[in-house]
Amino acid sequence: MFKKFVAIILSFFAAAAFASVDINKADQAELEAVKGLGTVTAGKIIDERKKGAFKDWADVQQRMHGIKDARATKLSNAGLTVGGEAYKSTGETAKTKGKAKTAKTTRDDKAAKSAEKASDAKASKKQASL
Repeated sequence: MFKKFVAIILSFFAAAAFASVDINKADQAELEAVKGLGTVTAGKIIDERKKGAFKDWADVQQRMHGIKDARATKLSNAGLTVGGEAYKSTGETAKTKGKAKTAKTTRDDKAAKSAEKASDAKASKKQASL
């Protein structure tokens, strides 16, 4: 009987640990309990929420500086929701937007620029000799 009681109590604690926190309903302490949200960000969320409830994750990303795809994914995985909805990534990361280049792309760009410079140099020499 005691083992069953302990198992039930532990299951309640486990469920509470993974409980979702709605960004529009949570107070300062509940927001701070979400892994990845500190005192400053939780305060900014509450200040921004005074202007109006967050409609969805896109609204959060637009109104909250520093919460983009990667951080929204981490916060959602930690239990933060907007209107009960978890974050669904759009799949557009900095890499797909062209902000980050792979080593191969950089190497190819350098090779193309070198070939272009060599071609320009040959054309200049040819024109100078005429």
